[in-house]
Amino acid sequence: MYRGLAMKKRITLCIILSFLVASPLFAADLRFNTQDFSPFSYLSDGKVSGPASDIIRAVCRQINATCTFKLGVWKEAQQEVREGKANAMFVIGWNRGRSNWLYFSPQILQTEYGFFVPKGNSLNYSEVRDLSGYRIGVYGPSNTARSLEKVRDKMQKDKTMTPIDIDMQPDDIAIFQNLNSQERTLNSVFSNRDVGNDIIRKHKLSNLRYAGAQRKLNYFIGFSKQYTDKNLINRFNKAFILLYSQGRVEQILRRYAMKPAQIEPHIIAYFNSK
Repeated sequence: MYRGLAMKKRITLCIILSFLVASPLFAADLRFNTQDFSPFSYLSDGKVSGPASDIIRAVCRQINATCTFKLGVWKEAQQEVREGKANAMFVIGWNRGRSNWLYFSPQILQTEYGFFVPKGNSLNYSEVRDLSGYRIGVYGPSNTARSLEKVRDKMQKDKTMTPIDIDMQPDDIAIFQNLNSQERTLNSVFSNRDVGNDIIRKHKLSNLRYAGAQRKLNYFIGFSKQYTDKNLINRFNKAFILLYSQGRVEQILRRYAMKPAQIEPHIIAYFNSK
């Protein structure tokens, strides 16, 4: 009898240990996936770099968590989070579909979407009417493309405007190169401002300029609801709020000529209450 009980205890212990080994994502470590999305995230000497990863590393040090990073193809990076091969992905915008399976961090930085044009184009964008009849390139499928589609939908409801024609492409560099060339087929490119300026700088596209913002947006970290311990996420978010309140997030972003998002007091209180 006693021998049988001892055997059952050993079997139970083995099951528990095997579960812990097979499910390391529930331990005090976090695996982050991202894409090549310069200047927000990119590889430098084989290391995932940029303002977002710098912020995440600072938070991980604050909570004594072991955090690792992987940069890859965005579709695959997201799928790995869905499957529990990674805990989180960054940087992302909020949308309802993502909120069904991701917990969102506080907003870690602010940027904006806007329009780029050739320098010979006098556009200073202020309203959708300014774009009447434009053929506009955009990277997609993406949140950026969905934002531009909303602009088009708004124009289609107003019969006094000619709606824009959207040219969605999976290569944002090629879109900017098209706009920069003398044989361009586009009137404008719709892009994240910081991403667009980074492409222009790196590829020496001297014929382009930023013509104005369509909307400001915040970027977040998204944590898997299914595969990440909620208590660990809460610790992470509270530590981020602390670093934000101390001005350390702003210090990190200043190195990249970026600014933090403005986090309202009630949002700070919400994450501190978790």
